[in-house]
Amino acid sequence: MKCAALFSLVALGAAATGCLGGGNGGGGTAASAGNGGVGGQGGAGGLGGAQTSGLPLLGSGQHSKSSVQIDVVATSADGIDNPRDLAFNPQVPGELWVLNRSASVAIIRNAGTPAQDVSVRSGPGGTHFMAKPSALAFGAPGTMATAQEEDQITQPSTPAEFMGPTLWSTEYGTFNAGHASHIDMLHNSPRATGIAWDADNVFWVFDGMHGSITRYEFGADHGPGGADHSDGVVKRYVDGQVAGVPNVPSHMELDHSTGLLYASDSGNSRIVVLDTNTGSQGAAITPNFDGTKQFFMDGATITTVVEGAQFGLIQPAGLALQGGYVFVSDHANSKISAFTLTGQLVDWLETGLPPNSVTGLAFDDEGRLYVTDVTGHQVLRISAYPATSR
Repeated sequence: MKCAALFSLVALGAAATGCLGGGNGGGGTAASAGNGGVGGQGGAGGLGGAQTSGLPLLGSGQHSKSSVQIDVVATSADGIDNPRDLAFNPQVPGELWVLNRSASVAIIRNAGTPAQDVSVRSGPGGTHFMAKPSALAFGAPGTMATAQEEDQITQPSTPAEFMGPTLWSTEYGTFNAGHASHIDMLHNSPRATGIAWDADNVFWVFDGMHGSITRYEFGADHGPGGADHSDGVVKRYVDGQVAGVPNVPSHMELDHSTGLLYASDSGNSRIVVLDTNTGSQGAAITPNFDGTKQFFMDGATITTVVEGAQFGLIQPAGLALQGGYVFVSDHANSKISAFTLTGQLVDWLETGLPPNSVTGLAFDDEGRLYVTDVTGHQVLRISAYPATSR
């Protein structure tokens, strides 16, 4: 499907100069105000440095949707269906992958440009390999993994708890979100609502069934449509110390420079940090469906970095690290907040969307923020207004 233009939700600051503005912003494409559309002068994203007036990307302390530019990137007409998460493919500039609850993925090439093109993938077997997907993360070149929230039987021959993260090939010509393009899967985390890449074929999963954060090492993948999982290693950290909320993502991201994993602990209304360098091997985990090595990790350090009650954070869902800040979406009220890495509130934005709307967060190379809107079945882009238009 083609999406030749974006649609401006907010047109505040100056008269629009056309549907696909150019100008000084670099990549500005939407019907928008001021010099060059979304990009504008001084950088598209408007994160800037730490400043007392907040972040331009979130309205510089004004907190209202009129203080930023919000554009619609894709809608249900493009195959966006109850979207849960999104991420840019690091191997293909401008290629945005949107994860739909309906076991499908919308791949948006040249996202937010006149050449934008959307292809929706949904294949046979997706009801198991992408069962109620809640999160995705790109990994080593050519791979991506998803976390599934399913906790019911998805195959006649396997029990309900036979569920966990799936590893996929991201080759554009073959990915189909079904059995044929999955290249591995491990089965120890039903109700998974978050996933983050570590290194190689290693991912961290927010495990809602066990209230844990679990490290999954797929090892060598078994190839498209295979079934040998025996070289996997599963390590369950902080068992019972975090909690999910049904139908609410608990997204995560690893700070590779420190080994600290930031996670939205939606069931406990907080942001936590797991020190992935801590913990020691404990008892074996059962049942073991895959014949893998799997065990508990005892004594790992988990810290509350943002206590939600102090900031009105009710159900943290989407999470992204950018520019030295932790950006978090609140599913309950559709607010987006930015905190320092040590938990100080920097700014927040009232998106104006209905409650239970905002889920995933992702940044493009220019620092603009893309979000998934569940109730509106759309992908939005948030950017700061150019300084000359305010």
